[in-house]
Amino acid sequence: MPGPSQADADRPNLLFIVTDHQRADSIGMTQAGVEVTPNLNRLAREAVRFTRAYNASPICAPARTALATGKYPTANGITFNDWRGTCAGDHKPVHQCLAEAGYSVAHIGIDHIKVRPGIRERVEFSEWVSNREHTEHLKANGIPTEWPGGADLYRREITENQGGEPASVKYSNARAATWPHATEHFKDSYWCDRAVDFLGRAGDEPFALFLYLWAPHPPLVVPEPYASLFAPDEIDLPENVGMPAEGEPANRRAGIAAQLAEGVSTDEWRRAWAAHLGLVRLADAGIGRVLDALGASAHADDTAVFFMSDHGDHLGQHCMYQKMEMYEQATRVPMILSVPDGATAEIDAPVSHLDIMPTILDLMGLDAPDDLDGISLLNCLRTGEAPPDRPQYSAYSGNPMVGDIRRAVITRRHKYIHDPTDVPELYDLEADPMEMRNIAADPGSREVVRELHALGKSWAGSHDDPVRW
Repeated sequence: MPGPSQADADRPNLLFIVTDHQRADSIGMTQAGVEVTPNLNRLAREAVRFTRAYNASPICAPARTALATGKYPTANGITFNDWRGTCAGDHKPVHQCLAEAGYSVAHIGIDHIKVRPGIRERVEFSEWVSNREHTEHLKANGIPTEWPGGADLYRREITENQGGEPASVKYSNARAATWPHATEHFKDSYWCDRAVDFLGRAGDEPFALFLYLWAPHPPLVVPEPYASLFAPDEIDLPENVGMPAEGEPANRRAGIAAQLAEGVSTDEWRRAWAAHLGLVRLADAGIGRVLDALGASAHADDTAVFFMSDHGDHLGQHCMYQKMEMYEQATRVPMILSVPDGATAEIDAPVSHLDIMPTILDLMGLDAPDDLDGISLLNCLRTGEAPPDRPQYSAYSGNPMVGDIRRAVITRRHKYIHDPTDVPELYDLEADPMEMRNIAADPGSREVVRELHALGKSWAGSHDDPVRW
């Protein structure tokens, strides 16, 4: 077999890292006197940080599949979390594009990318490590695979809208607990160690390592020392924890996120924040080990590093928990992108998950499919200049099946939220960054509402969205 060509040697490698449930404001945050993301802060100082990055959907599989395919959920076909049957249509994921171009492609972590044929049928991965391998690792080390006390301890039963009918469903609650085993065996620590191993073996063949972490996704079960790192009574809670917005549509209280927050006390929110931040810090520590391994390798100067999360978590703000709504805590994500010989900058222009695939293909000198929904940000990464202002869109259609419907149109100043069954929402993100006053009904907002509603309706018509506007 011939060795790598000079063209291969000139192409950058890719280290692609995604966390789950990590909020945009965690980057640079200090809580209880402790820095939350020291390693990601280090990366941000050496890269371009986008402070207004948005997902295409505030829920796991739709967000991650949109990120992988460069297509909105309504266009690629996966609009909710149905692990059993719903898959995107024949949209080529970025992994496949890189493999076809000669990259050694590795997947380590959770698998929430739902394409048909499946991603493992499309791509001959040089390495695949996911939940099954971690479960085998736990069993080999005599560690129970169940959460301490049993899974139901960390679940709450709610009434969910499933296809217009109420259904009783259990979702992860805000209960915090300690995982009583060595941190090295925790899922994310294990996966980061496998990523370190991969980088230590990387040769001259160009590689793309996709590292998909679970933390800080609930249950909020945290190993030491991270379980005790943030003192709950020293957590500085945001002002709107436990507070719905003024003028909130009536049916928001029937949504999954609001039901999961109902009756949670301030002390319980402090414990939830402490546990959540502990998981963020655990993920950050693992990412730090991976970055250090890259820095010590022969590929430190020819590898692009892309970091982001799939969505955030309300953590009590708006009196909501988890994601599945259109507020900033769920739709805005951390995004830090670094390319070889690139710029360092902080950019506040709104960008999208959907810009990631075209950026990667542009960086690698590969042709992008004509129908991608995002744009390349490569010029931003090389010059530090902001991209043109564009409205961003996010779509939520329910969790296991069609249920609560939300659509968001986001500009630099405003966010418009469309719900076909209730009144609209409009927030001035400059004057009201916590989105606590819905101004959609204000006489002075009529023109903005009209304009953003028209943008959303036009977007829906061009992206196969069946929702009535």
